[in-house]
Amino acid sequence: MSITVVGSVAFDSITTPAGRRERCLGGAATYFSLAASYFTPVRVVAVVGDDFTHAEESVFQSRQIDLTGLERTQGKCFFWAGNYLNSLSEAKTEQTDLNVFADFNPRIPSSYQDTRFLFLANIDPVLQLRVRQSLPDAKLVCGDTMNYWINDHRDALLKVLAHLDVLLINDTEARLLSGESNPVRAARKVLALGPKAVVVKHGEYGATAYLSSGLFDAADADALVFRAPALPLDEVVDPTGAGDSFAGGFFGYIASQPEFTPAVLRRALFYGSVMGSFTVERFGTERLQQLTRDAIDARFTALRQLTHLDLHSHS
Repeated sequence: MSITVVGSVAFDSITTPAGRRERCLGGAATYFSLAASYFTPVRVVAVVGDDFTHAEESVFQSRQIDLTGLERTQGKCFFWAGNYLNSLSEAKTEQTDLNVFADFNPRIPSSYQDTRFLFLANIDPVLQLRVRQSLPDAKLVCGDTMNYWINDHRDALLKVLAHLDVLLINDTEARLLSGESNPVRAARKVLALGPKAVVVKHGEYGATAYLSSGLFDAADADALVFRAPALPLDEVVDPTGAGDSFAGGFFGYIASQPEFTPAVLRRALFYGSVMGSFTVERFGTERLQQLTRDAIDARFTALRQLTHLDLHSHS
C-alpha cells in the first residue's frame, strides 16, 4: 500500500568534520520518501521553487516516487544551512530561509484520496490537522514534530495528537511535550495526549516504542514497550535526515505488510534503525539514492544478530 507524505523538499548546506556540501537535496519529505520507497510506493505532497530542477526531480523519479502532489511555484526552495562541528548529535543552525515553504498550503490531489497510510512530517500542526481531516479514510496516521511547535504552537499541536496513531519524536521533544525528565513517565504522558503509540528516537542509541493497550487487541499486546538498538558505525559523515530516514524505514515497512501487528511494529523499528544508519554514511541523500533492498535486508539481519541472545546455549 502506498504512503502519502506531507512535508518539506529543500536544499541544505551542511558542514561536518568530514567536510562540507553546498545545496544538497534535503527536507523531511525527501529523506522520508526515499527511505520508504524501498518498501512500498510513496506519494509526496510538498512545494518547491524555480531552483528545483530536473536533476532533483530525477532523484525521486529513479525511485518511482509519485510527485503529482508536488506544487511548483515562483521563488526558491526552503533552504537550511548548519554544521555539526561541535557535536555530531546536534546541528548548529547557521541559516534558515523558508522561501516558498512560508506559504505552503498542502493540496491533496484527487489521485491521493484513497490514501490508507499517511505520514505528517515536521510542518505547522495547523497544516498537519488540515491534511489529516482531508484524508479521513487513512487507516494509519503517523506524525512528527519538533521543539519549535511544542514550545510556541502547543495548542495546535495537541489537536493533531488526538488524530495520530503513531507519534515519532526524540528524547528532548518527549521531555518538552510531557514536562517529565524520566523517559518512561514522559512517554506515558505523551500517550495520554492522544496518540496510540509513541516512538522515541535516541539517535545513535536506537529507538523505543511505547504502546497504548488500545493500539492492538489486548491479546496481541504482548509487550507495551519495545526497544530497538542502533547499529554501531565506525564513521558518521552527516547525521542530517537520519530521523526522517528512520521514519521512512519504519512506516514504509509497516505499509508493506498485510496487517499491522506487534511483531510488524517491532520489525519496523529495526528497519527504521537500518535506514537511519545508511543515511549518516554519506552527505545528504547520497547513500539513500544508491541502496538496494538486498543491502537493506543484509543490514537488518546484522542488527538482529547483534541483539539476539541464544537461549539454547548454556555456559
